Amino acid sequence: MRVAVLGAGAMGGTIAALLARAGHEVEVTARGAQLAAIEASGIRLSGAWGSFTAEVAAGGVLARRPDLAIVATKAMDAADAVSANAAMLRGVPLVVVQNGLGGLERVLDAAPGSDVIGALSLFAASFVEPGSVTVTAAAKTYLGIVRGPASAAEAAASVLGSAIPVVVTSDFEGARWTKLLVNQVNALPAITGLSVQDVIDEPRLRRIMTRSMRENARVGLARGVRFATLQGISPALVRLVAYAPLWLGERIPLGIRRYLGDVPNPGSTLQSIRRGQPSEVDYLNGAVVEAAAETDVATPVNAAMVQLVHEVERTGRHLSPDEVVARVPAR
Repeated sequence: MRVAVLGAGAMGGTIAALLARAGHEVEVTARGAQLAAIEASGIRLSGAWGSFTAEVAAGGVLARRPDLAIVATKAMDAADAVSANAAMLRGVPLVVVQNGLGGLERVLDAAPGSDVIGALSLFAASFVEPGSVTVTAAAKTYLGIVRGPASAAEAAASVLGSAIPVVVTSDFEGARWTKLLVNQVNALPAITGLSVQDVIDEPRLRRIMTRSMRENARVGLARGVRFATLQGISPALVRLVAYAPLWLGERIPLGIRRYLGDVPNPGSTLQSIRRGQPSEVDYLNGAVVEAAAETDVATPVNAAMVQLVHEVERTGRHLSPDEVVARVPAR
């Protein structure tokens, strides 16, 4: 099958390489040094799903119409990527791999004639250098229909499932909010320059992370969200992090720590900062703050995270754990 992948960074590059290994005709869009490296040497994949070099077609925009397109850009770039390729994507089913809230809704507006399937990828991948990606932890990708018939999600799953582990969920919105809670691991590595594992191993930072997850859980529950089970995080565990003593809520970051293993994982937000690109923090922690506006839940930790990530983006200077503790509200 002809598959297009818009955005060949850590996640998109992994998916594109594995689809090519599964025998699909893959075309990717990329830019700058990443595009030049892929054109010259393909996508070099290593890590949990093996080592492989995928020879794929690549360009700034698509050169041919695919049977299925996967949007794997950052949330703020997704709609523009679809619009830039509108002529090739008209009526083509779109799988939108996104973190956070907001980006997917903009894709809906940019692709009025396409079925749209949401995707939540829980595997961890790192951008090593242009053209090179490593998978640091293997996990499933969850698909759910956003617009179109349920059969569109099943059809997309049959393609993606030939390359990566895939589950189709009937409750994509609940799964999305659980993934948003998981993505609370991203801000502190971006702020400190430490790996996700090192942040969780530092007790003071782990408590801050748990408090940001608590705000996330309380906002979702206040809005009537029915959190779905993802990667061992159940609705009962979400309620625990929302209302139980903080030390019990730390079960979630500690569980994520075990899942990640010992290969340092920088998290997607820190990867963006290291490449000098804008991060998705406004769609992650910022989305929690925005969603809280319609509730009576306070979100001072998430608001501080947004401010501090933007400060690091602006200044290029990471903060020490002591500085983070001093600047994030204690309650």
